[in-house]
Amino acid sequence: MLSGNKAALIELAKYKMPFGKYKDQYLVDIPEYYYTWFKQKGFPKGKLGNMMQQMYDIKINGLEELIYTIRREF
Repeated sequence: MLSGNKAALIELAKYKMPFGKYKDQYLVDIPEYYYTWFKQKGFPKGKLGNMMQQMYDIKINGLEELIYTIRREF
């Protein structure tokens, strides 16, 4: 794994939602349906939107445990 990808995964694992219903919760702890709604309506622009898109992809592929492991170890 490239070091840039590693840093991005660590950041994704530790990132918390900055607004709304799930404010201050880790992105990985937010239910999949929330990401599905954003997928249909459009993710926010910028870094948060990119991270939410990545988390959507992780969740629909059942890879949350990878993010939990990264969060525990880093």
